Amino acid sequence: MSWKEGEKENMEKKISKNLENKVLKVSQIVERLNTSRSMVMVEFKGITVEEITALRVKFREAGVDYVVLKNSLMQRALKETGIEGLDELLVGPSAFAFGMKDEVAPARIITEFIDQSKSDKMSIKAGIVENKVIDKNAVIALSKLPPREVLVAKMMGSLNAPITNFVGVLSATLRSLVYAVDAIRKQKEGVE
Repeated sequence: MSWKEGEKENMEKKISKNLENKVLKVSQIVERLNTSRSMVMVEFKGITVEEITALRVKFREAGVDYVVLKNSLMQRALKETGIEGLDELLVGPSAFAFGMKDEVAPARIITEFIDQSKSDKMSIKAGIVENKVIDKNAVIALSKLPPREVLVAKMMGSLNAPITNFVGVLSATLRSLVYAVDAIRKQKEGVE
């Protein structure tokens, strides 16, 4: 085997290995898209190490995966999952926050960071909720929703209120009946 043939074989192996890595990364992104409850795509620039570290801590505490991915890999993953409408936004440096436990958490954390930093270091591009693409304004609106636990508690309170009222009415009726029977008893004792 000549030197050129050996070099060509090494190049083919590197290309094959690179392709395998890309296929693996795309399948991992597809898995994230399929298992996450929501995803927010942001553009970032000029964020300090301290800022991104603090942001990652908040993400981790909320069960959010925050990753920087190549736009081309995300395009392939979106195509595989059938999600459309983000291709034109996949330009420049993009990061993705996947809400694994809560739909609201990624949007809330990102909008809080943007509000607190009062700079253009990070900007929202779009998001995905239930495999539907939402625009920047919808992501901001999503961030203003209360956490899932609060919504569930409110819903349970709303469901519980009619039952509580019904029990209150029944007990008031029973109380009135007891008072009436007691009044009749006292009246009969006084008469006899």
